[in-house]
Amino acid sequence: MAPYLQIVQIIVSVFLMVLILMQSRGSGLTAPTMEQTTLFRTRRGIEKTLFNGTLLLAAVWVVVSIATVLVANRF
Repeated sequence: MAPYLQIVQIIVSVFLMVLILMQSRGSGLTAPTMEQTTLFRTRRGIEKTLFNGTLLLAAVWVVVSIATVLVANRF
């Protein structure tokens, strides 16, 4: 069962990285020069969906990681 959980963990982590990279526009070296109004705003539309998907996948990744450790220590 542990190999299946590890495969699920890898797949979830790849999707999590993709979601994080998709919403990382506007960061990096140009972030300090941006206006203050762009830093504090409400997420809407696809940006909100990406953010919520990232939170959901992060929670799934944590649960799968804990389950992998518990199953590996059990056997």
